[in-house]
Amino acid sequence: MSIMLNPLPSLNFKGVKKAKIAIIGLGYVGLPLAIEFAKKYYVLGFDINVKRVEELKKGEDGTREANLEDLNRVIKLDDSKETSLRFSSVDSDLKECNVFIITVPTPVNQFKSPDLSPLLHATEMVGKALKRNDIIIYESTVYPGCTEEDCVPVLERVSGLKFNEDFFVGYSPERINPGDKVNTLTTIKKVTSGSTPQIAELIDSLYKSIITAGTHKAPSIKVAEASKAIENAQRDINISFVNELALIFDRMDIDTSDVLEAAGTKWNFLKYKPGLVGGHCIGVDPYYLAHKAESLGYYPQVILSGRSVNDNMGIFVANKVVKLLLKKNNNIADAEVLILGIAFKENCPDTRNTKVVDIYNQFKRLGMDVDVHDPFANIDEVKREYNIDLVNNLGKTYDAIVLAVAHNEYGELDYTKLVKGKNAVIFDTKSFIKRELVDARL
Repeated sequence: MSIMLNPLPSLNFKGVKKAKIAIIGLGYVGLPLAIEFAKKYYVLGFDINVKRVEELKKGEDGTREANLEDLNRVIKLDDSKETSLRFSSVDSDLKECNVFIITVPTPVNQFKSPDLSPLLHATEMVGKALKRNDIIIYESTVYPGCTEEDCVPVLERVSGLKFNEDFFVGYSPERINPGDKVNTLTTIKKVTSGSTPQIAELIDSLYKSIITAGTHKAPSIKVAEASKAIENAQRDINISFVNELALIFDRMDIDTSDVLEAAGTKWNFLKYKPGLVGGHCIGVDPYYLAHKAESLGYYPQVILSGRSVNDNMGIFVANKVVKLLLKKNNNIADAEVLILGIAFKENCPDTRNTKVVDIYNQFKRLGMDVDVHDPFANIDEVKREYNIDLVNNLGKTYDAIVLAVAHNEYGELDYTKLVKGKNAVIFDTKSFIKRELVDARL
């Protein structure tokens, strides 16, 4: 049966601004997407965070992901009917749109199980706004089957409409790399999919109109979902391997970076580095894949083993620093420590699921006096989420310094002026500081 889409009469979107797109969730993924689509279509940027919406209306972006020049250009006609992009936190505004792209977080709970509550809440809101022939596209990372098995029933229940007759869905996994100003939304190939062949083609054409790197149309929504899950699981497993090597080489008194540099001279050696694996993707997504596998009766040994290694690296770093302090005859209970960086990665303010907190908590358990500094992280968010008061300046000296995040600013510090003397310890988790200055590195 041929499916006719009245609101979107053509697969050629060039010059045809019939699509009215709502982006639900204006974080690292949603905002860049809203800006790019707004250059060609009418876009409503929606978020339940009123403060975030007001910030964006002013042309400001606390995530530092948006190109502010582009942002201000697409919202400059905010009071006009010809507006390319406007922002809202009012549910009823969603009803004016016919394409809904959901980009909300999909975290895990304290038991490392998927927490779909943000996704299902966003789905309910969209369900209330659905009309015949509307399309819902999910970009949030999920396990294979989630879109059709978990989200679609909610859409049907709330809207009273029937899937693949009255409304349609698609899945196009996000590939945003926070802090990366080279590999951005439009320069990264986009995987797309749809609930029918016609819808898959339409969704692919929609993304193709803004993604200069091109698209890859997956044969099904489940395939697209699975592709995202394994992208990050693969990276997680590879990092866990070199993290385990770091644990082994530490016992051998061998520098892991030296070993990797030597091994890297072989043409097909994969150059992964050890480190703290946090954030909302690599440190979370493998649990989604594992959850689905376990629900089908299979225990994923390699995936979960890798997660276990990576989840314990913060404790290893803290304990290693303590051993180095003791070796230099420092009193641990009185030691003053500075942790540089709390974001989950360099040159980025995102602190979600940061493993730097594990280092901090281990030091605190030992009674150490710990300062944390990060020029990117939001002070209020860190306090609210982790109960840590970030220090604004580096005006004192410390018994130990841990370089946890390789922000560019930390390459300009004079570390000799931050330590108390020859008995101080500097530990580098990123092989970022000049080698002659550090006592050890991961």
